[in-house]
Amino acid sequence: MAMHYKNVGHSGLVSSSLAFGTMSFGGDADEATSAALYARCRDRGVTVFDCADVYNGGRSEEILGRLVACHRHDVVVTSKAFFPTGDGPNDRSSSRYHLVRAVEGSLRRLNTDRIDVLFLHKYDESTPLDESLRALEHLTAAGKVCYVGLSNFAAWQMMKALGVADRIGAARAICTQPMYNLVKRQAEVEILPACASEGLGVFPYSPLAGGLLSGKYGAGGQGRLTSNAMYQKRYEASHYHAAAAELGAIASELGVGAPALAIAWVASHPAVTAPILGARNLEQLDACLAAADVVVDEALRARLSALVPTPPLATDRAEEAAGMSYGKTLRKA
Repeated sequence: MAMHYKNVGHSGLVSSSLAFGTMSFGGDADEATSAALYARCRDRGVTVFDCADVYNGGRSEEILGRLVACHRHDVVVTSKAFFPTGDGPNDRSSSRYHLVRAVEGSLRRLNTDRIDVLFLHKYDESTPLDESLRALEHLTAAGKVCYVGLSNFAAWQMMKALGVADRIGAARAICTQPMYNLVKRQAEVEILPACASEGLGVFPYSPLAGGLLSGKYGAGGQGRLTSNAMYQKRYEASHYHAAAAELGAIASELGVGAPALAIAWVASHPAVTAPILGARNLEQLDACLAAADVVVDEALRARLSALVPTPPLATDRAEEAAGMSYGKTLRKA
């Protein structure tokens, strides 16, 4: 099964069914390794390369910019703004002041004339949304940004952003980036249904749960879960590790790699546009790209989903999930 392509939500932008995150560029992957990773992705049909201004102090953008230079119009380059890029009080946030400067900095590092999708990297509680969205409208009107995205937004924050954009006549976000994997399924409760309802594309990050679902830690491997306190805290629950082991057993039974199966499970959600892959070397990348050849049907998705508790409904009316309510409601055909 080859890479396939789909529109990003209701927009005209087209994405490959797998995207690649370049956070390793200039960090865990030196420039030569980054070039090899990029070339392998291109060979396999990946068209979306995700970045951010804070990745490795801007080095990720610089390397990505050099790699895409010869065929800039064949790929979709994304970046993000919000987190601190300096020590000054205005070197952060989603203020108009910072967003304009952040985009100018990203354009210089990427050595390009536009960012195809600019994500607000996080909801900014200190800046009015209309200020942020008017700034993005200014940047899109100037041709420096093609589309707007939202990253790490809760569903209510996402809906608020869409409502504000509609009210002030600003560019509407076309996609979002939530954390989503087999052991972190909160996005299923409200974010993914909201995206399906509003026609937003979804690029889930961390489909391997920081490498937990790759199976390498069960074999004594090293990685983020052994060296990064943030990831250790995020995935410390013992039942996460038990689910990872069971996923590995099912993958062996099916004759596929655990990373490919975990990523294919994420991709099988109907609201998902493309999971964002991450890798430090070609061996890791090849294991992830194999997800394009794994079909997760409804039965397999249900079997894998059963490895972890289903998150409760947003209303906490768990009986409704079991079909127990006051009566059936009519559904649109």
